Amino acid sequence: MMSQATTTTLSPDGIEIERHWQELATRRRAYSWLIGVGLLAAVVGSLWFANESNAGKFFDRLPHFFDFAGDLVPRDGWEVWRALFDLPSPYFDGSLKYDYPEGRVYLFGGVYFPEYFYKMLQTLNIAILSTLVGFIFGFLLCFLAAKNLVKNRLIRGTVRRTMEILRAFPEIVIAGFFAAILSLGAIPAMFAVGIHTIGALGKLFFEVVENADMKPDEGLRAAGANWFERVGFGIVPQVMPNFMSYALLRLEINVRASTIIGAVGGGGIGEELRLSIGRGHQAKTLAIVLLLLVTIIAVDQFSAWLRRRLVGNQAFAFGGKQS
Repeated sequence: MMSQATTTTLSPDGIEIERHWQELATRRRAYSWLIGVGLLAAVVGSLWFANESNAGKFFDRLPHFFDFAGDLVPRDGWEVWRALFDLPSPYFDGSLKYDYPEGRVYLFGGVYFPEYFYKMLQTLNIAILSTLVGFIFGFLLCFLAAKNLVKNRLIRGTVRRTMEILRAFPEIVIAGFFAAILSLGAIPAMFAVGIHTIGALGKLFFEVVENADMKPDEGLRAAGANWFERVGFGIVPQVMPNFMSYALLRLEINVRASTIIGAVGGGGIGEELRLSIGRGHQAKTLAIVLLLLVTIIAVDQFSAWLRRRLVGNQAFAFGGKQS
């Protein structure tokens, strides 16, 4: 009734606009229903496939989904902190489950570095070095892949295809390849994460460059600047805050990737996590998970701080005004 009353007061053009809007709304609702039905069918099909692949035990095991989390609860909450800081456990019975002090890394005298902090430092070292390598090479390649800076399609295409190849394979696959050549350890992990980071950051970087304001470039071109000067003075100052933001985001990703690679022989905290889960050491597993969580939060806070330093606090003020 409301629509009919409104339609009668509209001009012929308004009625046509109203009719067109109704058609678009109906079409949008139809598409929404189709997408919803398609997603539901995909979920049902996936669950059926999982059940069949698991010999019909998938749905039978669903009620036990959280059993593993329940098994991780230690007998004493303080055991997590003892495991984290390598403190003696009152439950030590000679087994590996409570041998926390055995992993201490002694610096001098009785001063030691807790084992998991030392392993986490190794993982961070892999992630930071890999991110730095990826940032440097991604930075150098991205300008050659940008349409607004390079007209030659052969150069652009070669650089883009190279970055696609570098990020085509997961880090763990690349790590397995280098582990076969260089043996197990941190070096294959650095190669794997670094190579993937070059391809990933290079793509993000050249997309940022293609969205840059080209007016400074036009001014420098008119003043007779060469290509390197135009890039260095006209493009880099615009894109560097976004570059750093993507690099720090990639650092968070690389911390997790280094942990996963460590679980398959790349060293660091990942190997300890795999061993503690496989042996059913609850306190050690929770201590490592807690350390990983704190590390990711610390990296995120450092990323936010560095972005503020690069672009200024005014960019983060509500409504563009400082409080």
